[in-house]
Amino acid sequence: MNEASGLARRYHWHSATVRDFTSEPHSAIVGEPQGEIMNLVDAAARPAQSALLEIVHEHPDTTIAEARRLVMPRHHDVRAPDVDLKRLGAVLAVAYERDLRDFASLLLLENLGPRTLQSLALVAEVVHGAPSRFSDPARFSFAHGGKDGHPFPVPLKTYDQSIGVLRRALELAKVGDTDKLDGFRRLNGFVRAVESRVEPVADFDAALAHERRISPQLGGRTVYDDRPKKSKQLSLFE
Repeated sequence: MNEASGLARRYHWHSATVRDFTSEPHSAIVGEPQGEIMNLVDAAARPAQSALLEIVHEHPDTTIAEARRLVMPRHHDVRAPDVDLKRLGAVLAVAYERDLRDFASLLLLENLGPRTLQSLALVAEVVHGAPSRFSDPARFSFAHGGKDGHPFPVPLKTYDQSIGVLRRALELAKVGDTDKLDGFRRLNGFVRAVESRVEPVADFDAALAHERRISPQLGGRTVYDDRPKKSKQLSLFE
């Protein structure tokens, strides 16, 4: 529907041998090209059709509640109001408070530094968390930063260590040793227990400042680091 003119986009389609109106019923479409067409009767759209049917069978209140969670702020940078500071505070407490960190590392059977533990705690929540936990997706950017520098540059050393821990856990699970893989579930449960019992609240500005301060020693990088730097030398012909 064109909101300015009030006219709907229309196409004529030809199908002499239609067998199923929900799976590629037409052999051709004729119309004025006005951008991309969402073709829900394409054979490759089966998963989308199934998802739409599931949504229809859900209670409207459930669908509306989920849709509201999809509304994101217009700004790109991560700000304190975008993050559940209580949940982030629990992660930071588990990562940086000595007694909690030692116990959390024990749950994963790894000798982990605080920065890697912070990342893995957030990864564990993505893997094992309930949908209701994802109402503030910006919080998960505190796992490995952002390639554009928001909320901070990607800490490559921590990134590699996180991948290494996950890879070892998966490799051991293939031969029947699931202790490390189960450790992620235990870690997620531990962080949630800290959140509910200790109720720490993150100081957003302090957490951001800390990440940016330690970024160089963690190999922090953004996509802009790969761009050639312009010379400050003036040309004779400028």
